[in-house]
Amino acid sequence: MAFIRGILDRIILVVGVVAAGCIPSFIAQYRQRVGGRLDQVLQDLAPFQEIANQFHHGSLQELIQHHLTSADSTFHDEGAALQAMVVSAEQLRQALQALNTDLFHQMVYLLTKADPLIARATWEIFSPSFNLTVESVVFALIIGVAIWLVFLAVWILFERLGRLLLAK
Repeated sequence: MAFIRGILDRIILVVGVVAAGCIPSFIAQYRQRVGGRLDQVLQDLAPFQEIANQFHHGSLQELIQHHLTSADSTFHDEGAALQAMVVSAEQLRQALQALNTDLFHQMVYLLTKADPLIARATWEIFSPSFNLTVESVVFALIIGVAIWLVFLAVWILFERLGRLLLAK
């Protein structure tokens, strides 16, 4: 039994380190996707900003309010769509700012505030890679060892439970 545990725990350790080492590349690909979405929203807003520059003293919010207060329902709905794009751009800016930190804070952001649609789209085309930066290697080792320690704790727990059941 010790031989099996010895092999399993080494396999778990190596797989844990390699899997954890791929997390930084997922975060980088997620960040690139967020940046791409922000670029697209800003590009879509650019013509409206030009209109705001011409007729509303450069204020996109004034242009949106002009649309929203219109009696024409099409014009009103266009204002709501513009407002949604402005809100989306701000959310994407905040996400990029949160992702332009150290790896630990990026991971916390991804676990707590990531956009599920962006995360799913990133996962669908995710190309695993192992970054060889000091931060990524240390992160992989810490997470890999943590996974290994959880495995050992579960193994020892079941081993002791088995002994207790056999002793009865």
